Amino acid sequence: MKNKVIIAALAATLSLTTQASAADMVFTSWGGTTQDVQKAAWADKFTEKSGIAVLQDGPTDYGKIKAMVEAAGVTWDVVDVEGDYAVQAGKAGLLEKLDFTAIDKSKLDPRFVTDYSVGSFYYSFVIGCNKDAVSACPKSWADLFDTTKFPGKRTFYKWSAPGVIEAALLADGVAPDKLYPLDLDRAFKKLDTIKSDIIWWTGGAQSQQLLASAEAPFGSFWNGRLTALAATGVTVETSWEQNITAADALVVPKGAKNKDAAMKFIALATSAEGQAEMAKGTGYAPINLDSPKLMDAELAKTLPDQQTASQVNADMGYWAENRDAIGERWYAWQAK
Repeated sequence: MKNKVIIAALAATLSLTTQASAADMVFTSWGGTTQDVQKAAWADKFTEKSGIAVLQDGPTDYGKIKAMVEAAGVTWDVVDVEGDYAVQAGKAGLLEKLDFTAIDKSKLDPRFVTDYSVGSFYYSFVIGCNKDAVSACPKSWADLFDTTKFPGKRTFYKWSAPGVIEAALLADGVAPDKLYPLDLDRAFKKLDTIKSDIIWWTGGAQSQQLLASAEAPFGSFWNGRLTALAATGVTVETSWEQNITAADALVVPKGAKNKDAAMKFIALATSAEGQAEMAKGTGYAPINLDSPKLMDAELAKTLPDQQTASQVNADMGYWAENRDAIGERWYAWQAK
């Protein structure tokens, strides 16, 4: 079975491999508007400066990374992954150590730097509401879990990842500095109280559609998706109360064919300019501490790094250690 998985992963990348020349590199991310901005802000500019073409692939697939590394057939050079996965994969030997002689980490937010990864961007789970669809909008996680004061459907991220479990515990009165280790029994008991009213979103575009249509007039969202939705004319209210931060990370799979180019690409992507352009295009926060100086002051005020008064940082190390166990229980609970 293992061999079949590996063969399938390699077959899926064969066409990409045959298209790429020795001078090309491959950047893989999650698709959609975020990857569009990554291409414009990073890949296109890297090609202009280096002459190295950057082919786009996706979506990110952790099983595929593992299969390619085990088969010594890696065709991805830089991959955008979730922060907790980056920690886990680094420990599992699936990633190259980053070259910090090429990548300047002195100006990077240390929360998002490990030997094997640096932040791609960071975002917050916030409470979003379609103001035109309801008489009142929830302001806190406790409000979002209160179906008496705020009746109707609400939407949350479907996949096992930092965010929803923390929100449930905060809604139940757990202090932010007491969140970890996560009390899963308590979290699922709280989630049970609203389970029949949850519509799950699987990706950012779907979350926007649910809110815009008022099929779910409020819920938990990536902050950048609310910024983008508001720009289309939807009357969106965003509550930053106890916003929960998480991050994506840039990694290089073990055995990547273009490792030197990958390190240089990451250096550009995490530069002050690269991160400022990414933030302007997505509404997500830069991980380079010098980037805000290059951005419009009014725009900078709307990003997660400026919403720190009650901000809650998801513990990526804890999630990396417990990712599989939490996921097993999460999907079993969803299926009940």
